[in-house]
Amino acid sequence: MAARQSAPVIGALCSEDGNDLESQARENSGLHHFDVTVGYRYQSSSRHFVGTVEQVQREILHNQVENDYHLFDVSINYPLTHRWSLTASLPIIVATRHQGSGLFHTHGIGDATIGTRAWLFRGPTERGGNVAFGISLKMPTGKDNSQDFALVGGQRVIITSDQSIQLGDGGWGFALETQGYQRTYFNSMLYFSGAYLFNPKGTNGVATFRSAKGESVMSVSDQYLYRAGVSHAVPRVRGLAVSFGGRMEGVPVRDAFGSSLGFRRPGYGISLDPGFMYARGRNTWSCNIPFAVERNRRRSVPDIANGRHGDAAFADYALTLSYARHF
Repeated sequence: MAARQSAPVIGALCSEDGNDLESQARENSGLHHFDVTVGYRYQSSSRHFVGTVEQVQREILHNQVENDYHLFDVSINYPLTHRWSLTASLPIIVATRHQGSGLFHTHGIGDATIGTRAWLFRGPTERGGNVAFGISLKMPTGKDNSQDFALVGGQRVIITSDQSIQLGDGGWGFALETQGYQRTYFNSMLYFSGAYLFNPKGTNGVATFRSAKGESVMSVSDQYLYRAGVSHAVPRVRGLAVSFGGRMEGVPVRDAFGSSLGFRRPGYGISLDPGFMYARGRNTWSCNIPFAVERNRRRSVPDIANGRHGDAAFADYALTLSYARHF
């Protein structure tokens, strides 16, 4: 799971004339108001890959691992000026993992973030476009050593849950993000967004109980998410827009800063990303269903050192929903 938080909503994508609805609301109501977004993401991962090759024998032999993941994300945007704003986000995670040794459950808050974002231009702009940049601090508020019961030798024992369903990673980090949009022809809008989470800490000291050299503790890895596409205003339905684009998210083999030791499942997924967004008054709803077209489990640093190539389970699709309210 790479993307642990909801992507920011760009209100301009719903507008027929290309003006940023969020900026218009601030113009009408003044500053010192705020926006609250509640996001939800669901996915079920059970198809195993080594590199880009699917391990179909896992399903035939009924020894595949399945993760069911529910992410609720509450974020707040508080404008300081017409361009600068403060941001904060708190994810809430409910996850289960089905594997041979048992059924593992985790639930609770994840790693919270707080930061700032700035638009290059004060909206609405004459050319119907704008770009924002942001930076945020990621705090280790999520538990990184959740445990559950499992069957070992016919006995029920408590062991640490797999890294993929842990609530947090145990490290302080910082994220850089950008988003933007540009009005184009036929009531359409080009959009993009991207975020990269830097985690300088190497490992968090949580045991994985893996026997391979270098995989005894969990790695604290970087993560990234990129999206781009086109949104089109639906004729005669004010505030409704449909969108289609691409999405790439993943975990790199090596972090930008610090060591990349410990156990991780590096790789990426590339998805086609259809969806829609509807804005009415101070409210904005959105829905996207990205479905995978390429999945690649890359070799980790311990994999390379040990001359092997581990696998990872990926999802066929994800469901992402969000509701934003301007107060």
